[in-house]
Amino acid sequence: MQVVHIHPTYQDKKEAILAFINDFETQGEYVTKGERNVIKSFDLNGEKINIKSFRVPKTFNSFVYKFIRPSKAKRSFEYAEKLLLNAIKTPFPIAYVENQSAFGLKESYYISAHIDYDFDFRALIHDPLFENRRFILEQFAEFCFQLHENNVNFLDHSPGNTLIVKRDKQYDFYLIDLNRMKFESMNLDKRMENLKRLWLSKLMIHIISERYAELANKELHEVQDVLLKHSQAFKRKINRKKYLKKKYLKKS
Repeated sequence: MQVVHIHPTYQDKKEAILAFINDFETQGEYVTKGERNVIKSFDLNGEKINIKSFRVPKTFNSFVYKFIRPSKAKRSFEYAEKLLLNAIKTPFPIAYVENQSAFGLKESYYISAHIDYDFDFRALIHDPLFENRRFILEQFAEFCFQLHENNVNFLDHSPGNTLIVKRDKQYDFYLIDLNRMKFESMNLDKRMENLKRLWLSKLMIHIISERYAELANKELHEVQDVLLKHSQAFKRKINRKKYLKKKYLKKS
């Protein structure tokens, strides 16, 4: 059985979209080819779109995603719609498609518009001399504040999941990889914890905290101390995992 949900704007292109899904293994251009998920781009009547193919879940999760919990593809589509309703930018959600057996979910796909972005957030981490870096970080703080004010807890808020587009002297931020998200009210501690995966330097933490504090009507130290605490704790956790993995590989 195939479940097909297409945004009303793209209903007239349903046949072409399904043809892309059916030929996904042999057609399209790779955008990313990961161990778990694959993204390819396709030309839809002159418009470039991206199709994300999620890894086929194992038996238990296959059952869960059909009968208990929405699939990653469905969540990605629905979360994108919620973000856009709150004026939070993300590639436009076109459709999601699920292939199901009698016992559970098999293949699933999320289809969205392609974004021609200038760089992602990682560029600001790797290059301390990046042009307009401070200004971009201040605008990013405004973007994060908007997320939190709209009760969006983006659980995959990592450097590769924010695409940045330069428009004149302003910068637009687009969220991608949306399937892990909660919509809930957050206190300051939870808001700053939400930014811990960004792998921020102390200077980046200071710049973001300064602008966020202004918007939240807080003292700088209130925001900065909490963000620094969560950021450092996350870095220690990841570095410890890397150390233990390296140690394990040496023994084996």
